[in-house]
Amino acid sequence: MSDKKQVKNAGIPQMNVKRLVDELAPAYAGLINAGLPVKTFPSVMLWGAPGVGKSQAVRQIAAEIKAKTGRRVAVTDVRLLLFNPIDLRGIPTANADKTLAVWLKPQIFQMDESDGVINILFLDEISAAPQSVQAAAYQITLDRVVGEHKLPENCIVIAAGNRVTDRSVAFKMPKALANRLMHIEVECSFSSWKEWAIRSGVNDKVVGFLSFRRQHLMNFGTASDDLAFATPRSWEMVSNILNFVNSNVEKSYHLIAGLVGTGPAIELRTWAKIYDDLPDVKDIFDGKQPKMPTGTDAMYALCSTMTAYAREHKDDLRRIANSIRYTDRMPPDFSTVLLKDYMAIEPDYRTKLLQIPEFAAWLSSKGRLLHGAV
Repeated sequence: MSDKKQVKNAGIPQMNVKRLVDELAPAYAGLINAGLPVKTFPSVMLWGAPGVGKSQAVRQIAAEIKAKTGRRVAVTDVRLLLFNPIDLRGIPTANADKTLAVWLKPQIFQMDESDGVINILFLDEISAAPQSVQAAAYQITLDRVVGEHKLPENCIVIAAGNRVTDRSVAFKMPKALANRLMHIEVECSFSSWKEWAIRSGVNDKVVGFLSFRRQHLMNFGTASDDLAFATPRSWEMVSNILNFVNSNVEKSYHLIAGLVGTGPAIELRTWAKIYDDLPDVKDIFDGKQPKMPTGTDAMYALCSTMTAYAREHKDDLRRIANSIRYTDRMPPDFSTVLLKDYMAIEPDYRTKLLQIPEFAAWLSSKGRLLHGAV
């Protein structure tokens, strides 16, 4: 994007989703495991372009907190752009003797306060909400209360919003308020996204295409008025169409174009034809050693297809070994891409791969290439 540098928030750290999760999840888990109040940690404000992965980051943080603390983590996702002040403060009604007004507690405050639970209140689109809603949301973010209602002690508060420079609906945050929050800008990173995509089962055609044309992962630009544009969020929706509606890119073209725009959709449709000439992935995992394709586009498609198949058969180490043996015929850079993708199948899958002699041999001879693989 030509205007990429123009929309950065000055003076705050930029992190991709993986780095963000790796920084915040252990911080929260450390407090929880030490028996300290979660409010010891300041409320976090995530900034970033539409669709960059702010919501996804919060879901991953929740999963990591669960893994590190053994507690159930409940995420309450509030899209503030759709709220009004009554939704946050509650509806007024008379008290028992009809002398005072009391406020009925809103649904978002109905949280489980049990010791075995951690709540995350995610206030999304805070910078786009009407200012009357923002005032109530900021009171929640800073003081953990709104009106008469108080968040439970086991509740983490994370807010998110688009930057004013994104030309989305956004109001500038007052400096006195900003100074009481921890600000992080979420930036787009292909390697971070790909690791998440493999682990989450994103369609192999989406992963393969974006590996080949990674500039299309994030096509958001402030100078464009396009309604459909490519972002990590919209590619996830494309994946859902291919996984659950129709796996044929040609037949799903118009649906895909409605999500990422016609340019990337046309390129994906053209590129996906390469799948017609790929070897049968089942044959590879059965150890039959079919003909190796040529061409960069075909190699990216093959790597993504093999990774998706390996993910579905991750515990069948004999078949995984067959596929690693097949990589001996690949150019070294592509065998490195493939095995790095294998290691992303699940946390610590590398340890399981080390049980396979073929992987240990590859690691000994070519493992140095992993540091340069993307």
